[in-house]
Amino acid sequence: MLDIKFIRENPGIVKEAIKNKGIALDLNALLKADKELAALRQRGQDMATEKNRLTLEIKAAADKAPLKEKARLLGERQGKINKKLKDTELALAEMMALTPQIPAPNAPIGLTDADNTVLRQVGKKPDFGFEPLDHVDLIQRNNWGEFGKITNVCGTRTFALKGSLLRYEFALLQYALDKLAQKGFTTISVPSLAMEDAFFGSGHFPGDKENMYFLPKDGQYLSGTCEIVLNSLHCGEILTEARLPILYAGFSPCFRREAGSAGRDARGLYRVHQFNKVEQFVICRNDPEESAKWHAFLLAGAEEILAGLELPYRVVECCTGDMGAGKVRMNDIECWRPALQKYGETHSCSTLHDWQARRTNTRYRENLGGKVKFVHTLNNTALATPRIFVALLENHQTRDARVRIPKAIRPFMGDAEFL
Repeated sequence: MLDIKFIRENPGIVKEAIKNKGIALDLNALLKADKELAALRQRGQDMATEKNRLTLEIKAAADKAPLKEKARLLGERQGKINKKLKDTELALAEMMALTPQIPAPNAPIGLTDADNTVLRQVGKKPDFGFEPLDHVDLIQRNNWGEFGKITNVCGTRTFALKGSLLRYEFALLQYALDKLAQKGFTTISVPSLAMEDAFFGSGHFPGDKENMYFLPKDGQYLSGTCEIVLNSLHCGEILTEARLPILYAGFSPCFRREAGSAGRDARGLYRVHQFNKVEQFVICRNDPEESAKWHAFLLAGAEEILAGLELPYRVVECCTGDMGAGKVRMNDIECWRPALQKYGETHSCSTLHDWQARRTNTRYRENLGGKVKFVHTLNNTALATPRIFVALLENHQTRDARVRIPKAIRPFMGDAEFL
């Protein structure tokens, strides 16, 4: 959410952001509603003043009837104005919720991931000397998972991990949590359930509602990322500047309906309904340079984890239409998928400035001068399973369908070299 004062003063900049991010929003209608709301509030105040004056006149008047009738008619007009005021407030709030953050000047202009630009490629793609298997074949050959039977029980895009692959999952998650703890993050597990306000606060609602599972009896949704809960942990608070930055390494099971992805990455573990995720989340001072510093820190942390996993990957600068409404900047990290001979996204690093904080009303008081400001927020994946298995199994396979364990993970797997 943007500051309405900024929108009023910079309509051209906001219109450009709406266009470049592909947001269905009429800024002229928003500005018109803003002006109407100001006028309605003024009329409401004027009527309240008039009503108070009439009340005093009625008390002092000998013939009260004409004045009472005048007060009654004024009350009817007040009721109509108040209704129109509430309707206009609601309409403006809905449009404000859709107003996008202004993207960074160097963000590529475009509407889909086809318009993203590659910043760098890291690591050497494996040269197997044989036709590599995909991760599903590797899992089935080694009896590491279940796809067919579990689909009959649980539906499409579900899976079950078995034996050493299940242990490998928890080893990877522990590895990521240990890495972040060493960097000063507070490790925290959060529920997968959250109220609607948390999804609005993170910016996932109203736009991404169709991707969330809803539990109508409880009025709760299943979360698709720890960010949703972590972003609302300090909702409504005024923090001290001394408490900043706050670094969370959140863990939770995550759930996504994957609406609109029918037929896309349907095979195996890349795009499933339930997964586990360790998420980096930062709350920092309201300063673009400070945000940029933490963005680089989060991105470097994810790359360090991937280096430990010995995976080839590339870093992508996401275009305006692919980065999402609330983001100033977004970088995806994509790991190499040998079986498909292409890269697939495994991490997403985002800077949102105060866009989320305005939705959750999370602020801090500056040390100098005591001015209260909205915080800045950032997030980045540390590790998500089972998606990372697509790259790990395929890149580390051998001719005899065994899979090598990266050296950094072996201490978590009893020092075994292979699964």
